[in-house]
Amino acid sequence: MGRMPVKLLAFAQTRDALGFHERFIDCAPGETPRSILARLAPALDPAALRVAVDGEYGDWDAPIGAATELALIPPVSGG
Repeated sequence: MGRMPVKLLAFAQTRDALGFHERFIDCAPGETPRSILARLAPALDPAALRVAVDGEYGDWDAPIGAATELALIPPVSGG
């Protein structure tokens, strides 16, 4: 399987750092969310973010496989 388009969603501070809210990027199934983030924004620290893969919280180091969407979610506060 070759590269495929994956929708990348960025929220709040992550959107500001990346300069977009939504973008399609080409990814290989063996790539991990961590490697994709490092490719797009090496200065962003994944330890300060959550990642969702196809709408479910995921592991930064698990291959994305056939995922069609990644969301980068900064910490939130609320009450």
